[in-house]
Amino acid sequence: MKSDTVTISMGDSMDAMALALCVQTACNYRSRIILTDGHRTINAKSVMGMLSLGAAFGDSLTVEAEGEDEAEAVEAMAAILEGK
Repeated sequence: MKSDTVTISMGDSMDAMALALCVQTACNYRSRIILTDGHRTINAKSVMGMLSLGAAFGDSLTVEAEGEDEAEAVEAMAAILEGK
């Protein structure tokens, strides 16, 4: 399992476009990808999960992936969330 803690710095908020980009990116990987904010853990491949997380600019999230492409998945998700 690979993980990384990131601070959301993509735009001013996690609007619908940002959420869709996160889910689309997560779905490009075979690994199981989860996001945790310290209270909730969600499947990054789920639009409803991402909506329920309610993450916003400046929040810290832990990105965890487990599977054959876990390192690449964590790196890609971190880059998206950090606005890189």
